[in-house]
Amino acid sequence: MPKITLIGAGSTVFAKNLLGDILSFPELAAATISLHDIDKDRLRTSEIVAHKTAQTLDIHPTVQTTTDRRAALDGADYAICMIQVGGYEPCTVTDFEIPKRYGLRQTIGDTVGIGGIMRGLRTIPVLLDMCRDMEELCPDVTFLNYVNPLAINCWAISRASSIKTVGLCHSVQGTAEQLAYDIGLPIEEINYLCAGINHLAFYLRFERKMQEGVEDLYPRIRRVLEEGRVPSTNRVRYEMLTRLGYFVTESSEHFAEYVPWFIKRDRPDLIERFGIPLDEYPQRCRDQIAGWEFLRQYLEDPDAPLAVERTHEYGAYIIHSLETGTPRVIYGNLPNRGLIDNLPAECIVELPCLVDRNGVQPVHVGPLPLHLAALIQTNVNVQALTVEAALTGKREHIYHAAMLDPHTGAELDVEQIWQLVDDLIEAHGPWLPTYH
Repeated sequence: MPKITLIGAGSTVFAKNLLGDILSFPELAAATISLHDIDKDRLRTSEIVAHKTAQTLDIHPTVQTTTDRRAALDGADYAICMIQVGGYEPCTVTDFEIPKRYGLRQTIGDTVGIGGIMRGLRTIPVLLDMCRDMEELCPDVTFLNYVNPLAINCWAISRASSIKTVGLCHSVQGTAEQLAYDIGLPIEEINYLCAGINHLAFYLRFERKMQEGVEDLYPRIRRVLEEGRVPSTNRVRYEMLTRLGYFVTESSEHFAEYVPWFIKRDRPDLIERFGIPLDEYPQRCRDQIAGWEFLRQYLEDPDAPLAVERTHEYGAYIIHSLETGTPRVIYGNLPNRGLIDNLPAECIVELPCLVDRNGVQPVHVGPLPLHLAALIQTNVNVQALTVEAALTGKREHIYHAAMLDPHTGAELDVEQIWQLVDDLIEAHGPWLPTYH
């Protein structure tokens, strides 16, 4: 049976979901589950959750826990990564509060933008160190990376490591479910083709197959607009549907900070009109921290039931298909290498992949509509320069990444951008390597 290592298993709720997904497959029920985290207390809670999951499913996996990452990775067939370098405090707070002094506001700050750049710079060295461990201890491992900024991190790994890596997110399947709800159809009846980059991919087709043929569902989606039924939390994406002709995968609050059009310090009317929750991610973190002690007590209570329901995360499905040969289509993030004709060959793209015993096999999509490729390229530029900074140690690439970020460049002049970068590097201190 395979050894499956969860790195960052102290992210207990996400670990719980992944464990339920993995262990609910009979073929994986006797797997070795190795849980690793640097936080002993959270790791202990996740260990309890793992055993309760097995008890609920009436199965008997081997559960190991360790704060030694190398021990966790030794001999692993699969490694699932869900770490956050620097945590809410101090690093996320720094990523939000210092830009705010310059009038630069964010919502999530983990993908591009100044927050995404800084998160990438402090995360890439940790991931590459992890990959070096894997190259030594489990060179044939399949590395399933959930860590943001996903495209930036996977791009750095693809350049600097030989480890087979797939970046995973739930935005494609999650948004498809939201759209199905908006138009009143079961998601099981819907087929779609989506492609682009993580958090900035577009549904090129969204349709339903029927006996009399294929129904294009985009007219139904547009009727949501025409009939005034747009959810209050999703106004940005429906607005972009009218401007671009295609629906984007990532949430409205997240998409708003990838472009220069919605978050402007002198336009509070835009924030109100589109319902953009500034500083949403820090508030989410504070809410989770406040509720953690209650949640921990519940999860550790031996008498509290633990529901196990399979989620829409792709990680377990990939492992099951690789182990059993069961063919599936998932959406993964992999180096482009000719998969999307009008995006750079080395960037990380998100698109459909066939998974079976032969591995994770991405599907050639061809060219995207020109305007979609052009919009995506504005984010790819930031990703490329952030990766270059991380791999070369050259500070100039950080400045240039921030200058080319669409939202940052729309709000600040070049002198402010350089000073902001300097302030962030100084504030992060030992969380970042030295740049020259």
